[in-house]
Amino acid sequence: MNISALSPPRQLHLTTSGQLSLMLLVTLILGLVHLIEGPRDIPFSSLAHAIIDYDPNNFEQRVLIALRLPRVTAILLAGICLAIAGYLMQLTLANRLCEPHILGLNAGASLMVVSLTAFPIVPLIGPLRPLAASIGAAIMFSMVLTLASSGRKGLQALKLIFCGIAFSTLANAISATILLLDENTLDELRFWLVGDGASAQLSTVLAGLPFIGLAVLMSLLLLPQLNAMSLGDNMARGLGASVKLTRFFALCAAALLSGTAVSLVGPIGFVGLISPSIWRGVHARPTRQSMLLIALTGASLLLAADLAATSIISPQELPTGALTGLVGAPVFMWIFTRRIR
Repeated sequence: MNISALSPPRQLHLTTSGQLSLMLLVTLILGLVHLIEGPRDIPFSSLAHAIIDYDPNNFEQRVLIALRLPRVTAILLAGICLAIAGYLMQLTLANRLCEPHILGLNAGASLMVVSLTAFPIVPLIGPLRPLAASIGAAIMFSMVLTLASSGRKGLQALKLIFCGIAFSTLANAISATILLLDENTLDELRFWLVGDGASAQLSTVLAGLPFIGLAVLMSLLLLPQLNAMSLGDNMARGLGASVKLTRFFALCAAALLSGTAVSLVGPIGFVGLISPSIWRGVHARPTRQSMLLIALTGASLLLAADLAATSIISPQELPTGALTGLVGAPVFMWIFTRRIR
């Protein structure tokens, strides 16, 4: 008898290239399905004609280009932004629970947009909206870090999480108060505030592209330093890495990514928590491949959530942020219980 026949089957382990190819294929499929499915299904031939020879007088092609393409693009970019932001925060703070929504970045970005919409000191047109949201995210996160670092024991994982939740609650309460006192702002931002890409416009997407490009470029340039920091701060200093500067610029990039994502689709949580948690080894040695893998994972997760939001009770739609919260909250509790054991 062949002894190998009695041995258990080998587990299939994809290489990094295989993982990247898989996630790229999944992202493309989800994007295409999202474009052609909706309250009114559109045949793939119309999508092909819209890409090759766009006819503005064709109703189906106008729906694809004017309505669905901006939404899918905004959702895809927001998923990429949130995933990379969560990855950067987890690497720089050495805490797998770090995520823009949990640590107050999304709440700070939302509060800034709500405040400037209700009290338009500066009109939020063009690139000013993602810029304002990024500034709000950075201010809120700096407050969270300052409070969490106070005390004799300094910065600790649980303190950081609790401070993030506390400041998020405070920012959300202020936003809710402003909205209750200003019905026009409430009507304008009603769906955006629960996390939804339905109101995304091509102009908003184009305004956010420079900020996304800058933040991604910063992240890539910081990767060698982050790789050294994965060995510990002391080892990183011994290898010539500037720990404080790396941490500062990495968190600036995370704030820029989070703010831009919020400006595109509103405050959506847990994408930055789940995306890096799916893959093993991405925290031990951060590389360009691991960052790209996590970015594609975030895009796929948010595309799948938005597709489900438009399909579950069609023709009505659910908020995309509600679906990510339903999935993300149990994942957060699972990771949290594992970390405190």
